[in-house]
Amino acid sequence: MEISGKVLVIGETEEVGSNGFTKRLIVIETKEQYPQKIGIDFVKDKTSLLDSFTVGQDAKVSVNLRGNEYRGKYYVNLQGWRIENLDQDSAPEQPKNDSKEEEKDDVPF
Repeated sequence: MEISGKVLVIGETEEVGSNGFTKRLIVIETKEQYPQKIGIDFVKDKTSLLDSFTVGQDAKVSVNLRGNEYRGKYYVNLQGWRIENLDQDSAPEQPKNDSKEEEKDDVPF
């Protein structure tokens, strides 16, 4: 599942419990008729994926849906495992090939 939109919040890495489990929150605002602000957790070694992102960037996040039960109540959260920058201005520019050799090999039929 993928969620695309504008990055609103990038939280600090938090240590949860005493076993060294870490998580980091990112909030994405979707670009729909009725925009949604969606919190997504990145956990363990995936927390570092957020280091190169800043608030205001457009991003696409790949998530897994997670659910659990605790004392008779059910909880759902989104766990991110990949994030891509969608901003056009920061995309790497493709090198231009000025070689005339390629033009000779191009056959019109």
